[in-house]
Amino acid sequence: MLKKFFVILSCSLFFSCEQTALYEQYQAIDNITWEKNKEYYFTFQIEDTSVPYDLTLEIRNNNLYPYQNLWLFCNEERPIGPLQRDTIECLLADEFGKWYGKGISLYQMSFPIRKQYRFPHSGQYTFSFRQGMRNDLLKGIQEIGFRVEKSKE
Repeated sequence: MLKKFFVILSCSLFFSCEQTALYEQYQAIDNITWEKNKEYYFTFQIEDTSVPYDLTLEIRNNNLYPYQNLWLFCNEERPIGPLQRDTIECLLADEFGKWYGKGISLYQMSFPIRKQYRFPHSGQYTFSFRQGMRNDLLKGIQEIGFRVEKSKE
């Protein structure tokens, strides 16, 4: 009886595991102060271009962050073709200053960059992010992360 229980438990754990990301990395912001010209790079390899992917930006901020939103400049370097540029607004708090996301003194938010995205070519891709706020030294952002996973839809 006990043996059957462990077999069933093992099977349920095996099938309940989440799909792992193709790529997931976090980078700490130096001294929790993001300099205006400091760019953070995320480089990964794409082999299968036949399936769609979800690309997600992760932001971890603390209570010292002085704004409701965060503007970012995003660059995408592809194996073939020109550099792709974009500007992203990340809303971190509501109009009353209540932080979105999970956490108590360190908050984490996920921002979908692209959903159901099909990479045009196999090879190495690099996404880079630079803060687009007016401050030369932006306090309160502790880490920035980037995740690439096969779409679940």
